[in-house]
Formats: sequence, C-alpha cells, structure tokens
Amino acid sequence: MSHCQNIVIETYFNVGGGSSKSVRARPVLGQNLDVAMNVECSSKMRMNYPVGTRFLIATKLTNREGGADFLYSHYNSRYKVLTNKDADEFVIPPLIT
Repeated sequence: MSHCQNIVIETYFNVGGGSSKSVRARPVLGQNLDVAMNVECSSKMRMNYPVGTRFLIATKLTNREGGADFLYSHYNSRYKVLTNKDADEFVIPPLIT
C-alpha cells in the first residue's frame, strides 16, 4: 500500500515493547490489519487523550529499509477523536463461530 488509507487506531500503554514511548497506537480489530502493528503518529495526539481513545487518521504502510512493516501518519496530520460507536462504524465486526 503506497497510498494513504483512513484507519481507526487506539492508544495503549507500551509495556516492554522495545520502544521508549510509554503510550503507543495500534489499529483496531476489523480493518484487515495486524493489531500488533505499530502506528507512528503524533505524540501530542497520543498524550493529550486518555489511553484507549480511538482516532480516525490517514496512514501509509511503510517499513524502514527492510524492517518490520508499520503504519505512518505525519505528526502534524489531522485526526478525529471517535466515540466507540463512531469507531464501530469504520470496522468490520469479528465473526462469531
């Protein structure tokens, strides 16, 4: 994916993840993305809202010279804070078997 895609992310506490950032972001389930994938985005956005807040952001899938894939959103990009109900409209609910 070399184009921007709007996705829903959520913040979480980074515990032993190899990053110095205490609050990280990841895609929410139901978007055909690995929820363990990191999202590089605005630290102000992550830190100015409670952990667990969901956002709609524009991202690009990228990697650093052969490293693991991650999603990138410029630190100055616009974002929208979502309620859980709003976020659910953007994701596909998991199948119950």
